[in-house]
Amino acid sequence: MNSPAPARARISVIGAGPGGLTCARILQQRGIPVTVYDRDPGPGARNQGGTLDLHADNGQIALREAGLLDEFFALARPEGQEMRRLDPAGTITFHKVPEAGELFKPEIDRGQLRDLLLDSLRPGTVRWGHALDTVGGPADGPRRLRFADGTTVETDLVIGADGAFSRVRPAVSPAVPEYTGVSFLEAWFSDVEKRHPDIAELVGQGSAAAGDGERGLFAQRNSGDHIRVYLIRRVPVDWAETNGLAPGDTDGIRALLLGEYAHWSPRMRQMIAGNDGPYVDRPILALPVPHTWAHDPTVTLLGDAAHLMPPLGVGVNLAMLDASELALALATAATVDDAVGVYEKTMLPRSIETAKALEGGAEHLLSDDMPDFGDDDESRP
Repeated sequence: MNSPAPARARISVIGAGPGGLTCARILQQRGIPVTVYDRDPGPGARNQGGTLDLHADNGQIALREAGLLDEFFALARPEGQEMRRLDPAGTITFHKVPEAGELFKPEIDRGQLRDLLLDSLRPGTVRWGHALDTVGGPADGPRRLRFADGTTVETDLVIGADGAFSRVRPAVSPAVPEYTGVSFLEAWFSDVEKRHPDIAELVGQGSAAAGDGERGLFAQRNSGDHIRVYLIRRVPVDWAETNGLAPGDTDGIRALLLGEYAHWSPRMRQMIAGNDGPYVDRPILALPVPHTWAHDPTVTLLGDAAHLMPPLGVGVNLAMLDASELALALATAATVDDAVGVYEKTMLPRSIETAKALEGGAEHLLSDDMPDFGDDDESRP
């Protein structure tokens, strides 16, 4: 089968996260039809996660191509660029306060970014309640998407923007995410200025990190007077089960954590044990490095589906840059096959270089000299 021109092709994006929606937005801006399929029953089906920073040299480039940069700045929190590093006693050892007008990587809640992108699309672009099961059909097309409810769709290009546990990835690669040996345990704090003033003071307007070499902590200010804290630990992936704890056993998990962080100051332990509601376990996963695949004219990947890495400030930014470059390639190439080839010639080397630089980086999250990893992907599938 001859590869069609992008403007006449049936293009299917799998996954309505920031990467998939950015790709769809830019394609529509350039007059190219696209359909996005997502497993969730609707846009409000689940919490979209915490805050993230969009960088001027990748994520913001994508939003500029999408015609949404001004809208982003209207929602973003430049003050969220403040970064503190604390020791286990709660003493500030490093403090970066953004300069007036600094916009290199302002923060935005993940849900706000998703709503911005969703609202920019034509009605009906996203087909909710479509959990992809398999990608079938010949490599030269057309491809057949089979969804969990038994329905099928024929398409000329499948774009896998469906995260760590991508259902598109097996069509081009046998790689699966592997546990890094480091896990995040997420804790939420609400109405922090009134109910948790000490924590609000410790964290400031942006983020605060602490570590002792064996365990760490990363706290982020979200909008709406919320703070999310990620407790970072080197543990087996089944740590809760091996300690006789169920996922919802908040009191049991809290007691275990207080023992592990016993030598941290009482003020710091508030961020470990004073949370509102249950903990959320988020093991840190990564794809093998390097991760690549043979060119396929009808299937490609972007974001975590292509290059899942430890959460060190690159995940969403790279996903959106991938999305922008793929959409622009489709807008200018003669055929879908040509566009995929152009996109992957840039994306794959970039992602391999970045993944190599971050390989084993999850261990650095435990250091007492922690890096700034402002983009929290949370290893969310």
